[in-house]
Amino acid sequence: MSSIPSTHRRDFLQTTGLSLLSLPVLSQLGGPAAIAAEAAGKATSPESLPPLNRFPRMMQEWLIDQVREAESRGNARRDTLKTRADAEAYVKSVQERIRQCFGPMPEKTPLNARVTGTVVRDNYRIENIIFESRPGYLVTGNLYLPSGLGGKRPATIGVCGHSANGKAAESYQGFAQGLALQGHICFLIDPVGQGERFQYLKDGSLKSRLGGGTSEHIQMGNNQTLVGEFLGAWFAWDGIRALDYLLTRDEVDTNHLGITGNSGGGTQTTWLCGLEPRFTMGAPSCFVTTFRRNVENELPADTEQCPPQALALDLDHSDFLAAMAPKPVIILAQEKDFFDARGSIEAYERLKSLYTLLGKPENIQLHIGPDPHGYSQPNREAMYRFFNKVTGVSDVQAEPALTLEKDETLQCSPEGQVANLKSRTLMSFTQDKAKIQSQGRKSLKGEALTTELRDVLRLPDLPATAPDYGILRSAGTRKYPAKTYCTYTVETEPGIQALVTRIQEEALTSRMPGAAKKAVLYVSHRSADAELRNESFVQDLITAEPEAAFYACDVRGIGESQPNTCGSNQFLRPYGSQYFYAAHGLMLNRPLLGQRVFDVLRVIQALRAAGHQEIHLAGRGWGALPAAFAALLSTDVKQVTLKNALSSYQDVATDPEYQWPYAFMLPNVLTHFDLPDCYAALAGKKLRNLEPWGAQEGMKE
Repeated sequence: MSSIPSTHRRDFLQTTGLSLLSLPVLSQLGGPAAIAAEAAGKATSPESLPPLNRFPRMMQEWLIDQVREAESRGNARRDTLKTRADAEAYVKSVQERIRQCFGPMPEKTPLNARVTGTVVRDNYRIENIIFESRPGYLVTGNLYLPSGLGGKRPATIGVCGHSANGKAAESYQGFAQGLALQGHICFLIDPVGQGERFQYLKDGSLKSRLGGGTSEHIQMGNNQTLVGEFLGAWFAWDGIRALDYLLTRDEVDTNHLGITGNSGGGTQTTWLCGLEPRFTMGAPSCFVTTFRRNVENELPADTEQCPPQALALDLDHSDFLAAMAPKPVIILAQEKDFFDARGSIEAYERLKSLYTLLGKPENIQLHIGPDPHGYSQPNREAMYRFFNKVTGVSDVQAEPALTLEKDETLQCSPEGQVANLKSRTLMSFTQDKAKIQSQGRKSLKGEALTTELRDVLRLPDLPATAPDYGILRSAGTRKYPAKTYCTYTVETEPGIQALVTRIQEEALTSRMPGAAKKAVLYVSHRSADAELRNESFVQDLITAEPEAAFYACDVRGIGESQPNTCGSNQFLRPYGSQYFYAAHGLMLNRPLLGQRVFDVLRVIQALRAAGHQEIHLAGRGWGALPAAFAALLSTDVKQVTLKNALSSYQDVATDPEYQWPYAFMLPNVLTHFDLPDCYAALAGKKLRNLEPWGAQEGMKE
């Protein structure tokens, strides 16, 4: 048992249900699976064996370490602030880093705004408005205007959380109406994928075939990565253009411009505080905490909630609010929220120090309500009080009586969906950009291709020495196509092991035997353990080269280290654990696919150090891309065989129905190259590319 890395020993024990007292006996008898099989007195069929997964917490522990390091770097920056000048320089620094995350914004184009209907109530009216935040891309919103008040009024952009009916959700139209009843103007807009802006309509209906909200966001947002776009920037741009519209209205006091929203709207509020300097006050609700708290609590976030490179740039939620310091901001949290209130307090304390140095400590506040996640009445009232104090508009302490409207009353489009007005979809912009990049991209070969590949994968330099590895005790009879096997934990970087299983006819319990000149290294699709038993491609590889040593590899997060995090059985879900690690990999500026390629390269180093002189690298499905990229980058790989490799990234970017997980998206890759370039470059390594998969086949077994 001493061969199992200490950081994961507890996972092994939890998986097997054993105690530390069992270990000396197990090390002699061959492991718990062997004991169980012997006790059962009969052989187990390959089909009935569950895949091995002895390191289900490895990815989580590694990610926590990475995020804690990022937070420590950020805290170290903040701790150096001693003077007002220091604080002002810090504000400029976070503004610059935020712009780096979000990338350049598009040019402003005509809004072509129109009022499609007006609802008159006793003390306010609602104008239903449609505008274009980009050419042909329609945004729907309700403008709440107080009645009977002369002069210009403070105005707030309202942004919604993940409600299917968007701006018509009770708490969202509630806060907009509440502001209007107190003398404020509020322009409340639908997010893309919600309300009247579904992007994936069911045929012949006004409903989303994906369910709207997070499901649409993930589907439309993940493949944007391939063309260098970030969904959060699209949300933010809609808010910026909504502000542009608001500023065309004579009723608006340009000295008092607010932004507020809850949950997903709290996200948009936070990003807009960091991006749009015209806002003079902000109130993000049920979002602001710390990245560390979210990671430690295994909390996935939508694609638009994970800004690329944010963690690599030492940014945290508080920094997006720091970008508008010392303007007034109130953080609204909830005691029973899944967004951890401890992180909200930490964010507030950081900002309090910054605002104090800037001479405005009273301008940063924190309110923690008593409720679960949501823009409940106590939090709405805290927002009203804060905005009223800043603007001097009202001294009302409680929410006025509300009369909630039916969804149809707040509808801006004739049939309730802008798709029926021929609005462009977000996906159509992704398609167009992919096509433009394809037309303008040069065909890369040789060193030019590998240089670009390393950059897109964000690969760290390979250490000069081969990695160390542990030797696991037997897991019992696994029905592999050989008499014996041994599994090695190859430490590819601190805290990460690739699990590599060697099969052969002779007894094998010690270090990697390197007598065979050639080694076949198979990178698994979902589980090396299962595929050694059940995958015909593996058997074909073994049969074709009987003299070669055969190894099967699980890279991080696959098979033996498939995460059991983010809830029960979440690995394959769109919002599940693999998505969670992919999203955070992009925030760390280390794409998960690049991490997995690094694992393969380190395993190749281990095989070479063991004595194998040439490598035949093979991979299937999810393992085919790490294998292909590693083969391009390693001079030790002399032969490549792929099965079910993705045909091209262009296909994924241009197909709204694509089914490849976020784990395989590389940032802005289509500016540099596409997969056919890589496959062409592998022709010199005897590439066989068998049965490629298209954009919609990435979730096959």
